[in-house]
Amino acid sequence: MPAAARPQVQVHGFSFEDFKNEDAMDSVNVKLPEVFVAPIRPDIVHFVHTNMAKNKRQAYGVSPGAGHQHSAASWGTGRAVSRIPRVSGGGTSRAGQAAFGNMCRKGRMFAPTRIWRKWHRKINQNQKRYAVASALAASALPSLVMARGHQIEEVPEIPLVVTNKMQGIQKTKVARAFLEEIGAYDDVERVEASRKIRPGRGKLRNRRHTQKVGPLIVFSEDEGVSKSFRNIRGVEVANVETLNLLQLAPGGHMGRFIVWSQAAFEKLNDIWGSTKRESTMKKGYKLPVNAVSMSDISRIINSNEIQSHPKLRVAKAPPTSKRPVKRNPLKNNGVMDALNPYAVEMRKTERAQREAAAKDRASILAKKRAAQKANAIQKKVNYAKVQYDYAVLTKADLDQKIASDEAERKAKIAEAEAAKKAEEEAEAQMLAEKEAAKKASAAAAEQKEPAAADDDDDDDDDDDE
Repeated sequence: MPAAARPQVQVHGFSFEDFKNEDAMDSVNVKLPEVFVAPIRPDIVHFVHTNMAKNKRQAYGVSPGAGHQHSAASWGTGRAVSRIPRVSGGGTSRAGQAAFGNMCRKGRMFAPTRIWRKWHRKINQNQKRYAVASALAASALPSLVMARGHQIEEVPEIPLVVTNKMQGIQKTKVARAFLEEIGAYDDVERVEASRKIRPGRGKLRNRRHTQKVGPLIVFSEDEGVSKSFRNIRGVEVANVETLNLLQLAPGGHMGRFIVWSQAAFEKLNDIWGSTKRESTMKKGYKLPVNAVSMSDISRIINSNEIQSHPKLRVAKAPPTSKRPVKRNPLKNNGVMDALNPYAVEMRKTERAQREAAAKDRASILAKKRAAQKANAIQKKVNYAKVQYDYAVLTKADLDQKIASDEAERKAKIAEAEAAKKAEEEAEAQMLAEKEAAKKASAAAAEQKEPAAADDDDDDDDDDDE
């Protein structure tokens, strides 16, 4: 995707109490260099950044003898232990313990790291140049700069070009005032607010703090600018002739906020050239060109210009040889007729039978119901044969047998009821007899009581005498 561009960029002057600039109010416009309309390729930028970041790594590795500082040998087979080397000797708990293996205590690590690993990566020069050009083009789009997180609300213009007086700033106090004057100090405050202690072991390895990145100051001649800005957190300084992708796209993310000096900005045309004019500082180099200027291919194809072209022909499908499909004669009548010519007559006969059956449906239903009824009777007969040991052979015998069984069942019921009634009568008679005996005993007891009273009177008369 090409970057949106405009023909000219204004050079902004600056003047404040600590740094007087008589030309601050002069309005100067410079032509936008061709590199700012180069294709923006995030894939190339990410690839080149990933490989360039590997070129600053320091080699590391474990000691070659780590984990092998013992006198150890395997005990071999036959002792019901593994064949791992074991520490020789005796008199200590260490003797006989496994050694050397990565699964052993005090053993070496698996695949010990070596310092002769392939640490660095070679990158094609044209790829590096393409990535830098893309990063420069992305820095001219305010949307990408803001998407990267930079605070540029107070910045007058992107790309921001200031007068060459910036290159002569020699004090950090003046540098801070300069950033406030051009509206870039908000981004510095964002960097200072983001400073945090690094999690993990890195805090013990001279990289204790992490922070975001701020503006990038690009100059053409160093008249003190490199030292005045270096003590401001997040601010980096670079020479326009030695622009580095690691600074233009930190983390592989394009859209770095760049403050250009006028001389550095005008020098970009000589360094990068254009798509038609070779660079004066890079031998034989021209800026890359977009493969297509319009990425919406479907819109191009469906445009009136393309569709109305006289040479436009409808694409024809290439001829293909089709293999014959084997069809199932049981499902395909044509194949069945080819195999069996009599199949047509068979289908006609079946169709006539179905039509006749549809007309005589009532008689067919009557026959079916009669057959079902006879079948039900036959089932009863068959069940009776099994139940009565095949003594019943016909329906009449079955009916007679059922009647006799019913009579026998009723007789048993009547007999049981008679026995129950007789038992109730006997129980009632026994209760009556018990009641009569009880009454008789009560009457006898009443007769004995007067006789006992008369005997007591006679005894009292004898005592009086």
